Amino acid sequence: MKSVIIDKNLDKPNEECGVFGIYKSNDNLDIVSITQDALYGLQHRGQTSAGITVMKDGVPYSVKDLGIVSSVFNDKNLSALPAGKIAVGHVRYSISKYLDRAATQPLVMRYREGSMVVANNGAISNFCEIRDDLEKHGAIFQSNSNAEIISYTISSEYISCNKIETAVLKAMEKLKGAYSLVLSSPNKLIGARDPHGFRPLCLGKIQDSYMIASESCAVETAGGEFIRDIEPGEMVVIDDAGLHSYKCSVKKRTSLCLFEFVYVSRPDSVLDNVIVHMSRRKAGEILYKEAPVKADIVCGVPDSGLDAAQGFSAASNIPYVTAFIKNKYIGRTFPGSSDKKKQRLMKTRLNVLKATVKDKVVVIIDDSIIRGSTSAHIVELLKEAGAKEVHMRISSPQIIYPCYFGMRFPDREEMISNQMSLKEMEKEIGADSLAFLSIEGLHKTAEECNIGLCDGCFSGHYSADIPTRIFIDKFANKIKEL
Repeated sequence: MKSVIIDKNLDKPNEECGVFGIYKSNDNLDIVSITQDALYGLQHRGQTSAGITVMKDGVPYSVKDLGIVSSVFNDKNLSALPAGKIAVGHVRYSISKYLDRAATQPLVMRYREGSMVVANNGAISNFCEIRDDLEKHGAIFQSNSNAEIISYTISSEYISCNKIETAVLKAMEKLKGAYSLVLSSPNKLIGARDPHGFRPLCLGKIQDSYMIASESCAVETAGGEFIRDIEPGEMVVIDDAGLHSYKCSVKKRTSLCLFEFVYVSRPDSVLDNVIVHMSRRKAGEILYKEAPVKADIVCGVPDSGLDAAQGFSAASNIPYVTAFIKNKYIGRTFPGSSDKKKQRLMKTRLNVLKATVKDKVVVIIDDSIIRGSTSAHIVELLKEAGAKEVHMRISSPQIIYPCYFGMRFPDREEMISNQMSLKEMEKEIGADSLAFLSIEGLHKTAEECNIGLCDGCFSGHYSADIPTRIFIDKFANKIKEL
């Protein structure tokens, strides 16, 4: 088999960020520790940088840096943060080779009322148009982050209304695309979700204090109780008077990203009435019905292929087994790592239980295929371990189109589904057979969802405006840095 350069980091879709916020009521709570725990619960959403900002008496205090949560925070730097009423946390992922420290969030900005703290998850599709207009009026940007665009837009709106809630609602009418954000003014915590609801955002509570998070798992990890999802187009404001809810005037077709269920979110999260674990398990069940195969065992690629493999096993009555052991102490490779290092890390990340697969016909379930190099490596590992046949089943459809709303994919020409037919892909990765879940099947996995769903990366049909070519070309280098 030909040698392949394996970069697990770029051979899977990558989510941009995870956000968290807490407003302390009269409870005796350590909001810094709570925020740190919540960011551990959101670590899967971003491993490039992490940050916590505490607002005390209108003054923000921050600890943030490049790296994962455990490497950024320690007892010494966290103890320097004061005991304020509001804390905002963020984890970020970036595919840029050049790690932009200025884009590390939470982002702290100054506006007429004082300091504003912003943490965002998503991608503003009219980013370039807004930035171009702001720069024409003298704005100077320190980074290429969506959070900075959002902050400028809110502060610009504040000039005419002098009320932060109104400014955020007006900004929501101007911003297009995906954003689930947590924002702190000097004395209020605000959460806002774009009118489409592309990215998840939820509300939780610990004692009498409210929490806002990207996923319900973060609320529970931090010791809180999940209350409900923040609705598309909704803004929640938390202050000393309690919780207030507002809706922006823009009405859009709701479109929660289906990849949240396939790959991004943690299995123990609940997104808009759908338990992620159950959605993935159902994907495996439907996958067997659509692409049955006779085999001795079914196994999944850790971690996001495991639930679907269990569903495939239940539907087929083929025994589910553990075939791969994942080294949990090797995280994602950073952008810019050498090819040799990426290849070595991939080889040490997964080991096969040879006794499980030797002389067996194996069905291996994975969540997606982007470039195909990881799939080829997995098939090779199984066959080297003595598997008689390896049949690969993918619990999502073929990824053909780009995402403009927060998922990070390679360029279209790098996606294997845009280069080869199914049979050619099958041969390229070395599998005895290969099949994907249909788009219709994927929708069935989240049919209990109480909002609409986005399948643009599979179908090419987007429910929101995508960036125009003229601005993409003008800001090509800036877009790559996002």
